[in-house]
Amino acid sequence: MSYINPSMGSGSRTARRTMEFGRTYVVRPKGKHQATMVWLHGLGDNGSSSSQLLESLALPNIKWICPTAPTRPVAILGGFPCTAWFDAGELSDDTTNDLEGLEASVAHIANLLSTEPADVKLGIGGFSMGAATALYSATCFAHGKYGNGNPYPVNLRAVICLSGWLPGSRNVRNKIEGSHEAARCAASLPILLCHGKCDEVVPYRYGERASYVLSSAGFRNLQFKAYDGLGHYTVPREMDEVCSWLNARLGLEGSRR
Repeated sequence: MSYINPSMGSGSRTARRTMEFGRTYVVRPKGKHQATMVWLHGLGDNGSSSSQLLESLALPNIKWICPTAPTRPVAILGGFPCTAWFDAGELSDDTTNDLEGLEASVAHIANLLSTEPADVKLGIGGFSMGAATALYSATCFAHGKYGNGNPYPVNLRAVICLSGWLPGSRNVRNKIEGSHEAARCAASLPILLCHGKCDEVVPYRYGERASYVLSSAGFRNLQFKAYDGLGHYTVPREMDEVCSWLNARLGLEGSRR
Protein backbone atom coordinates (compact mmCIF):
# COMPACT_ATOMS: atom_id res chain seq x y z
CA MET A 1 0.00 0.00 0.00
CA SER A 2 2.23 2.79 -1.27
CA TYR A 3 0.80 6.29 -1.10
CA ILE A 4 1.73 8.99 -3.58
CA ASN A 5 1.49 11.70 -0.93
CA PRO A 6 2.82 10.09 2.26
CA SER A 7 2.20 11.73 5.59
CA MET A 8 4.35 13.71 7.90
CA GLY A 9 4.00 14.70 11.52
CA SER A 10 1.96 17.06 13.57
CA GLY A 11 1.93 20.64 12.69
CA SER A 12 1.33 24.31 12.68
CA ARG A 13 -1.54 26.37 13.95
CA THR A 14 -4.27 27.09 11.43
CA ALA A 15 -7.63 28.79 11.70
CA ARG A 16 -10.11 26.11 12.65
CA ARG A 17 -13.09 25.53 10.42
CA THR A 18 -15.71 22.84 10.12
CA MET A 19 -14.19 20.00 8.13
CA GLU A 20 -16.33 17.70 6.05
CA PHE A 21 -15.21 14.09 5.83
CA GLY A 22 -15.08 12.47 2.40
CA ARG A 23 -16.66 9.29 1.15
CA THR A 24 -16.55 6.14 3.28
CA TYR A 25 -15.92 2.83 1.51
CA VAL A 26 -16.98 -0.50 3.05
CA VAL A 27 -15.60 -3.98 2.37
CA ARG A 28 -18.20 -6.51 3.47
CA PRO A 29 -17.10 -9.76 5.14
CA LYS A 30 -17.13 -12.78 2.87
CA GLY A 31 -17.72 -15.11 5.82
CA LYS A 32 -19.28 -14.75 9.26
CA HIS A 33 -19.06 -11.16 10.49
CA GLN A 34 -16.94 -11.39 13.64
CA ALA A 35 -14.97 -8.13 13.60
CA THR A 36 -15.11 -4.62 12.16
CA MET A 37 -11.95 -2.61 11.52
CA VAL A 38 -11.74 1.02 10.50
CA TRP A 39 -8.72 1.55 8.24
CA LEU A 40 -7.20 5.03 7.85
CA HIS A 41 -5.27 6.15 4.77
CA GLY A 42 -2.18 8.34 4.60
CA LEU A 43 -1.88 12.02 3.68
CA GLY A 44 -3.39 12.86 0.30
CA ASP A 45 -5.00 9.47 -0.21
CA ASN A 46 -8.60 8.29 0.21
CA GLY A 47 -10.68 5.39 1.46
CA SER A 48 -11.02 3.83 -1.98
CA SER A 49 -7.38 2.76 -2.28
CA SER A 50 -7.47 1.32 1.23
CA SER A 51 -10.58 -0.72 0.44
CA GLN A 52 -9.00 -2.16 -2.70
CA LEU A 53 -6.01 -3.49 -0.75
CA LEU A 54 -8.07 -4.79 2.18
CA GLU A 55 -10.50 -6.62 -0.07
CA SER A 56 -7.62 -8.84 -1.21
CA LEU A 57 -6.62 -9.95 2.31
CA ALA A 58 -7.39 -13.45 3.56
CA LEU A 59 -9.62 -12.16 6.38
CA PRO A 60 -13.15 -13.21 5.41
CA ASN A 61 -14.67 -12.55 8.83
CA ILE A 62 -13.72 -8.86 9.01
CA LYS A 63 -15.79 -5.94 7.78
CA TRP A 64 -13.54 -3.03 6.77
CA ILE A 65 -14.71 0.57 7.01
CA CYS A 66 -12.46 2.92 5.02
CA PRO A 67 -13.32 6.59 5.56
CA THR A 68 -11.79 9.49 3.65
CA ALA A 69 -10.25 12.34 5.62
CA PRO A 70 -11.39 15.94 5.17
CA THR A 71 -9.63 18.06 2.57
CA ARG A 72 -7.79 20.84 4.39
CA PRO A 73 -4.76 23.10 3.94
CA VAL A 74 -1.65 21.25 5.16
CA ALA A 75 1.23 23.28 6.52
CA ILE A 76 3.99 20.92 5.43
CA LEU A 77 2.73 21.25 1.85
CA GLY A 78 2.87 25.02 2.02
CA GLY A 79 -0.84 25.27 2.74
CA PHE A 80 -1.83 23.17 -0.27
CA PRO A 81 -5.18 21.49 0.44
CA CYS A 82 -5.35 17.70 0.48
CA THR A 83 -6.98 14.91 2.48
CA ALA A 84 -5.53 14.82 6.00
CA TRP A 85 -6.74 13.57 9.38
CA PHE A 86 -5.23 16.69 10.97
CA ASP A 87 -3.01 19.56 9.88
CA ALA A 88 0.57 18.40 9.40
CA GLY A 89 3.59 20.62 9.87
CA GLU A 90 7.00 19.67 11.17
CA LEU A 91 7.44 16.01 12.01
CA SER A 92 7.11 15.76 15.78
CA ASP A 93 5.66 13.07 17.99
CA ASP A 94 5.65 15.20 21.13
CA THR A 95 2.51 17.14 20.39
CA THR A 96 0.29 18.46 17.65
CA ASN A 97 -0.89 22.02 17.41
CA ASP A 98 -3.94 20.78 15.53
CA LEU A 99 -5.29 18.80 18.45
CA GLU A 100 -8.82 19.89 17.54
CA GLY A 101 -8.50 18.41 14.05
CA LEU A 102 -6.97 15.19 15.37
CA GLU A 103 -9.68 14.70 17.97
CA ALA A 104 -12.44 15.47 15.45
CA SER A 105 -11.07 12.65 13.28
CA VAL A 106 -10.80 10.28 16.25
CA ALA A 107 -14.43 11.05 17.19
CA HIS A 108 -15.56 10.48 13.60
CA ILE A 109 -13.83 7.08 13.59
CA ALA A 110 -15.40 6.10 16.91
CA ASN A 111 -18.82 7.09 15.59
CA LEU A 112 -18.34 4.81 12.58
CA LEU A 113 -17.70 1.90 14.95
CA SER A 114 -20.37 2.74 17.52
CA THR A 115 -23.24 1.43 15.36
CA GLU A 116 -21.71 -2.02 14.79
CA PRO A 117 -23.44 -5.08 16.33
CA ALA A 118 -22.69 -5.68 20.00
CA ASP A 119 -21.17 -9.13 19.42
CA VAL A 120 -18.65 -7.87 16.84
CA LYS A 121 -15.08 -7.05 17.90
CA LEU A 122 -13.90 -3.58 16.97
CA GLY A 123 -10.52 -2.22 15.91
CA ILE A 124 -8.67 0.59 14.13
CA GLY A 125 -5.65 0.48 11.84
CA GLY A 126 -3.91 2.70 9.37
CA PHE A 127 -0.87 3.77 7.39
CA SER A 128 1.35 6.78 8.12
CA MET A 129 -0.88 9.69 9.24
CA GLY A 130 -3.73 7.18 9.45
CA ALA A 131 -1.56 5.03 11.71
CA ALA A 132 -0.79 8.03 13.90
CA THR A 133 -4.52 8.70 14.22
CA ALA A 134 -5.13 5.04 15.10
CA LEU A 135 -2.51 5.16 17.87
CA TYR A 136 -3.99 8.36 19.27
CA SER A 137 -7.37 6.59 19.28
CA ALA A 138 -5.75 3.83 21.36
CA THR A 139 -4.68 6.36 24.01
CA CYS A 140 -8.19 7.87 24.09
CA PHE A 141 -9.68 4.40 24.55
CA ALA A 142 -7.35 3.58 27.45
CA HIS A 143 -7.91 6.99 29.03
CA GLY A 144 -11.66 6.54 28.59
CA LYS A 145 -12.13 10.00 27.14
CA TYR A 146 -11.04 12.50 24.55
CA GLY A 147 -8.81 15.45 25.39
CA ASN A 148 -11.89 17.64 25.88
CA GLY A 149 -13.16 15.30 28.60
CA ASN A 150 -16.00 13.71 26.63
CA PRO A 151 -16.20 9.92 27.09
CA TYR A 152 -14.66 7.67 24.43
CA PRO A 153 -17.56 5.40 23.39
CA VAL A 154 -15.94 2.34 21.78
CA ASN A 155 -14.41 -0.84 23.24
CA LEU A 156 -11.35 -1.38 21.06
CA ARG A 157 -9.95 -4.89 20.67
CA ALA A 158 -7.10 -4.29 18.19
CA VAL A 159 -5.03 -1.37 16.89
CA ILE A 160 -2.57 -1.50 13.96
CA CYS A 161 0.03 1.12 13.09
CA LEU A 162 1.98 0.81 9.83
CA SER A 163 4.78 3.35 9.23
CA GLY A 164 3.32 5.80 11.73
CA TRP A 165 4.06 7.67 14.94
CA LEU A 166 2.36 8.59 18.21
CA PRO A 167 0.99 12.15 18.38
CA GLY A 168 1.17 13.70 21.82
CA SER A 169 3.53 11.02 23.09
CA ARG A 170 4.74 13.25 25.92
CA ASN A 171 1.33 13.13 27.60
CA VAL A 172 0.53 9.43 27.26
CA ARG A 173 1.94 8.29 30.60
CA ASN A 174 0.05 11.02 32.44
CA LYS A 175 -3.18 9.83 30.82
CA ILE A 176 -2.71 6.27 32.04
CA GLU A 177 -0.99 6.58 35.42
CA GLY A 178 -3.22 7.29 38.37
CA SER A 179 -6.24 5.46 37.01
CA HIS A 180 -6.68 1.73 37.59
CA GLU A 181 -9.27 1.54 34.82
CA ALA A 182 -6.99 3.29 32.32
CA ALA A 183 -4.12 1.00 33.28
CA ARG A 184 -6.36 -2.05 32.85
CA CYS A 185 -7.57 -0.92 29.42
CA ALA A 186 -4.04 -0.11 28.28
CA ALA A 187 -2.70 -3.49 29.39
CA SER A 188 -5.50 -5.39 27.65
CA LEU A 189 -5.42 -3.66 24.24
CA PRO A 190 -3.47 -5.56 21.54
CA ILE A 191 -1.38 -3.20 19.39
CA LEU A 192 0.76 -4.06 16.36
CA LEU A 193 3.35 -1.55 15.14
CA CYS A 194 5.25 -2.18 11.90
CA HIS A 195 7.95 0.11 10.51
CA GLY A 196 10.49 -0.03 7.72
CA LYS A 197 14.09 0.69 8.69
CA CYS A 198 14.57 2.66 5.45
CA ASP A 199 11.46 4.85 5.81
CA GLU A 200 12.43 8.22 4.33
CA VAL A 201 9.17 9.99 5.27
CA VAL A 202 8.38 8.91 8.84
CA PRO A 203 11.81 7.80 10.08
CA TYR A 204 12.15 4.43 11.77
CA ARG A 205 13.04 6.06 15.09
CA TYR A 206 9.47 7.39 15.35
CA GLY A 207 8.11 3.87 15.22
CA GLU A 208 10.61 2.79 17.86
CA ARG A 209 9.71 5.79 19.98
CA ALA A 210 5.99 5.02 19.77
CA SER A 211 6.63 1.45 20.87
CA TYR A 212 8.79 2.58 23.80
CA VAL A 213 6.37 5.26 25.01
CA LEU A 214 3.32 3.00 24.83
CA SER A 215 5.10 0.11 26.56
CA SER A 216 6.38 2.43 29.29
CA ALA A 217 2.85 3.78 29.82
CA GLY A 218 1.46 0.29 30.41
CA PHE A 219 0.39 -0.95 26.97
CA ARG A 220 1.79 -4.43 27.60
CA ASN A 221 0.06 -6.32 24.78
CA LEU A 222 2.19 -4.63 22.13
CA GLN A 223 4.27 -6.06 19.30
CA PHE A 224 6.80 -4.06 17.27
CA LYS A 225 7.95 -5.41 13.91
CA ALA A 226 10.92 -3.91 12.06
CA TYR A 227 11.52 -4.49 8.35
CA ASP A 228 15.00 -4.24 6.84
CA GLY A 229 15.08 -2.40 3.52
CA LEU A 230 11.46 -1.22 3.72
CA GLY A 231 10.66 2.41 2.92
CA HIS A 232 7.41 4.33 3.33
CA TYR A 233 5.11 1.72 1.84
CA THR A 234 3.86 -1.75 2.64
CA VAL A 235 4.87 -5.11 1.20
CA PRO A 236 3.00 -8.45 0.99
CA ARG A 237 5.08 -9.96 3.81
CA GLU A 238 4.01 -7.17 6.14
CA MET A 239 0.34 -7.56 5.21
CA ASP A 240 0.58 -11.32 5.72
CA GLU A 241 1.79 -10.66 9.26
CA VAL A 242 -1.08 -8.23 9.79
CA CYS A 243 -3.50 -10.99 8.77
CA SER A 244 -1.90 -13.53 11.10
CA TRP A 245 -1.86 -11.06 13.97
CA LEU A 246 -5.54 -10.14 13.53
CA ASN A 247 -6.59 -13.78 13.25
CA ALA A 248 -4.77 -14.59 16.50
CA ARG A 249 -5.77 -11.48 18.50
CA LEU A 250 -9.42 -11.48 17.43
CA GLY A 251 -9.86 -15.25 17.49
CA LEU A 252 -10.93 -15.46 13.86
CA GLU A 253 -9.13 -18.64 12.80
CA GLY A 254 -11.26 -21.72 12.22
CA SER A 255 -14.45 -19.72 11.89
CA ARG A 256 -14.61 -19.28 8.16
CA ARG A 257 -17.70 -20.15 6.18
